[in-house]
Amino acid sequence: MELIGTVLEVMVADDGRTRHARWSVLALGLGVFAVGTDEFVLAGVLPLLGDTFDISIAAAGQVVTAFALVCALLAPVLGTLTARWPRRRILLLALGVYLAGNAATAVAPTFPALVAAQMVAAVGAGLFVPAASVTAAALVPAERRGRAIAVVMTGFTAATALGAPIGTVLGGTLGWRATVWFLAGLAVLGIGTVLALVPRQITAPAPEGLGERLRPLRDPRALALMGTTLVGFTAVYIPYTYISAVFEPATGGDPDRLALLLFVFGLVGTLANYAGGALADRLGGRTVASGAIALLFLALLVMPLTTGSFAAATVMVVAYGIPAWALTTPQQHRLIALDPAAASVYVSLNAAILYLAISLSGMAGAVGIGWLGADRLAPAAAVIALLALGLSELAHRLTRRPRAAKIPMPETLAGGTTVDHAMDK
Repeated sequence: MELIGTVLEVMVADDGRTRHARWSVLALGLGVFAVGTDEFVLAGVLPLLGDTFDISIAAAGQVVTAFALVCALLAPVLGTLTARWPRRRILLLALGVYLAGNAATAVAPTFPALVAAQMVAAVGAGLFVPAASVTAAALVPAERRGRAIAVVMTGFTAATALGAPIGTVLGGTLGWRATVWFLAGLAVLGIGTVLALVPRQITAPAPEGLGERLRPLRDPRALALMGTTLVGFTAVYIPYTYISAVFEPATGGDPDRLALLLFVFGLVGTLANYAGGALADRLGGRTVASGAIALLFLALLVMPLTTGSFAAATVMVVAYGIPAWALTTPQQHRLIALDPAAASVYVSLNAAILYLAISLSGMAGAVGIGWLGADRLAPAAAVIALLALGLSELAHRLTRRPRAAKIPMPETLAGGTTVDHAMDK
């Protein structure tokens, strides 16, 4: 609902190209949904992986770490290597690699083989997400680029609300291999929509050098904002990655109950993501982001008190999901506001930082379970949330200072016209 409604609002059809762009951006969002579901659904099948390969849930969680780390580290490198390629070719290659990785995962005979196959799938995911953002920016007029990118990235919230619980139910009913075949099916669907809806010829703005892609990290303001993303979402995903262990007393190990918790978290997250963006427009990104982190801190502190019953756990997931997802859009708005002309660069790099946060959550959560136990994982994450709040406020103070230099990002539209953003202002 949010994704379709935003597309229709952002890209009102006023000519043939814009009408087609509406569906092209929707196809890109579906592709992000396909590759994003992999990361989120793995949290729901960790107990099944542990049973199959006779390993602990903390060890099984390292498949989440490996997937996210490959995405985070390779996304900028792969984007640089493919900078001159046609956008649709990159998108199709990325989905094809993702499909191959999940097909290999579904038949993996050992846990190391499964992790290796998921790392292949992660290569495809890491290539697809930034390419989709850049392509979306090229499909629409300049004043709509930031919102088009936000529409594409909404595929992540849809992956949480729909993909993760569906995959968890499939795993509980038919086994985790059925869940992975579900991911492969989503990849096939993504390939079909890209072939049908994304134009063959589209020249999208993309910095060709790795240094240019990483240039926002030289800006202390961007560095503080991305640090907020890194630390904040590490706090968010520590309990999410090991949600089956954290809420095991409430679910009793029932995969259907776990799927319901995941669905509630994702549904609330979708609504919170939309509300966070609307509030950011009214109150400012800093107010909403810092407020969300403060609420997240409180929710994580209270979480251990609610794991004894399923009803209390359901209420807790709502209280946890609201600030967790309300943080997403305000952070994107804050980054884009630093340099709207380079929106695709900032959002793509922020996506890599988000994957790095997920990877860190897998490692930190495994250590936390070993040292503290699953019941104390959330309070440990609350301490990390406090650090994120400090970074958010530091970023606000830094953004009040003028920036010394801008990232040069001349953008080329689908029709081949280069836009000088200095003229747009």
